[in-house]
Amino acid sequence: MSKNKGGFIPPKEGLCYCTSGVSFDLCCKPILSEDSQAKTAQALMRSRYTAFCLHNQDYLLNTWHLNTRPKSLDFEAKQQWLGLKIVTTQYGKPGELQGMVEFVARYKIDGKAYRLHERSEFVFEHGLWYYTQGTLV
Repeated sequence: MSKNKGGFIPPKEGLCYCTSGVSFDLCCKPILSEDSQAKTAQALMRSRYTAFCLHNQDYLLNTWHLNTRPKSLDFEAKQQWLGLKIVTTQYGKPGELQGMVEFVARYKIDGKAYRLHERSEFVFEHGLWYYTQGTLV
């Protein structure tokens, strides 16, 4: 797992970056380290947010569906992730093949605040969840 390169304001007392309220060790860390797999589309979305916080390009690309995956990702060095709020989730549960997670992620660059409001789409293939695409809201 990549180390935090300053892209995130650390959570309180070991809580997960994805703001689930659960410790990082029990929430996204096992998924990012591939000790376990995301069981739902929302769990994959949360782990991907955490990967953005940690600048973990490998994880982000590995969980991006092959049909829509870019060759690489660029991280904004001055971008600081501030938090994640799940707005709604449709489908994406164990046994389902598709899912959608609408979320708002807050961040700042050079002291200016921004919001990323997106509906992310996911598919379940070969026993794994993959991000396919997102639509800005």
